[in-house]
Parts: sequence; structure tokens; C-alpha cells
Amino acid sequence: MKMHSKSPKVQKRLRKKKALRDKLTGTPEIPRLVVYRSNRHMYAQLVDDVNNKVLMGGSDLEEAVKTDLKDDTTKTDMSTLVGKVLAAKALEQGIKQVIFDRNGFKYHGRVKALADAVREAGVEI
Repeated sequence: MKMHSKSPKVQKRLRKKKALRDKLTGTPEIPRLVVYRSNRHMYAQLVDDVNNKVLMGGSDLEEAVKTDLKDDTTKTDMSTLVGKVLAAKALEQGIKQVIFDRNGFKYHGRVKALADAVREAGVEI
């Protein structure tokens, strides 16, 4: 019997990711905002699929986010901070609109918190 390296839960997310990715494409004017959620951290990137470039990225491991963290900060609060920092970077570069790619994750909890923070900061999704 063959052993699978990925759990059924991860395989299901990757199938959803592929289906979403076939529909979404980022351009230099309207990049794709890709979100990755691990058990401990939150990552987000703005991607230009036309030129195959990552325009900018952000995570809760950055100094700009770490300085605002407190001891009782939840993972959802961290995601909100990541969204605010990434939106500020995007607005500095003149990016006012993005396409949201949830990367196969449910639009709920930390993923939703990041998206809402980006919207509140002034970037249109």
C-alpha cells in the first residue's frame, strides 16, 4: 500500500486552491493578494502573474508587525495587523485594488480578518 505524504485535509485544500487559481490572475495594476495561514503565522503577498513577480509581501514575522504585538495578542489580531501593514505598503506603491486569493482556505477567521483589514486601510478587494 502506498503512503500519502499529505493528509486528506491538506489534499482537499490544494484541490480548492487549484480550482481558485485557474480563475484568478493578477496584473501589475491589479495584483493578486495571496494569503497563507499556518498554525502559528500568517503570510500575504501581492503577486503580478503577468510578469511572474512578487511585488511585495508581509507576515507577522516582520518588525513592523512585531512592534505592535502584545503578550495577549490573538492570531486573529496578528492577521489584522499583517493586513494593515501590507495595505499601507500597497498604497505607497500606488496599488489601490487587488484580487483576493484565499489559497484554498475558508474565508473565515484569520483569512477574513486579514481581508477586512486590507479593505479598512483603503485598498479595494
